Amino acid sequence: ERPVFGTRVSREADWRLILVVDVSGSMEASVIWSALTAAVLGGVPTLSTHFLAFSTQVVDLTDRVEDPLSLLLEVRVGGGTHIAAGLAHARSLITVPSRTLVVVVSDFEEGAPIGGLLGEVRALAASGAHLLGCAALDDAGAPRYSVPVARQLVAAGMPVAALSPLALARWVGDRLRGESR
Repeated sequence: ERPVFGTRVSREADWRLILVVDVSGSMEASVIWSALTAAVLGGVPTLSTHFLAFSTQVVDLTDRVEDPLSLLLEVRVGGGTHIAAGLAHARSLITVPSRTLVVVVSDFEEGAPIGGLLGEVRALAASGAHLLGCAALDDAGAPRYSVPVARQLVAAGMPVAALSPLALARWVGDRLRGESR
């Protein structure tokens, strides 16, 4: 008989997804969709999913990604908006930029000086990380965000789109397959 050997070592994920989610007062509907999307994407074996919630401070809720109800119970919606702080924290988590997806879910109503936000976007884009700004959706699924700030983010290197959770999952899948559309 042939002996069979197995290992308990788990394979590390090939890609890292960092969801940077605005939890300021105007973002309630989008926070719910973001938590559900994170839970679904957290089940993809080749993807390590991180969930950063921010208003004026950043809270890393990555350990709650597998349980969307637990994640939602931890999130405190309210307060101002400091997107640059969320992106700075995301940047600190990146080890392989070319295999990292940074997705910001926000209405892009930055409460801090816009220069800091644009600087973070430029640094992330220059590193080679894949960036996407997802515009906030209201309860009816209609986009609601600051168009002037979104235009500046696009010019700095972060595409901005109003995507449903399904469309976001497709975008992530395209990146994992090496498609850039």
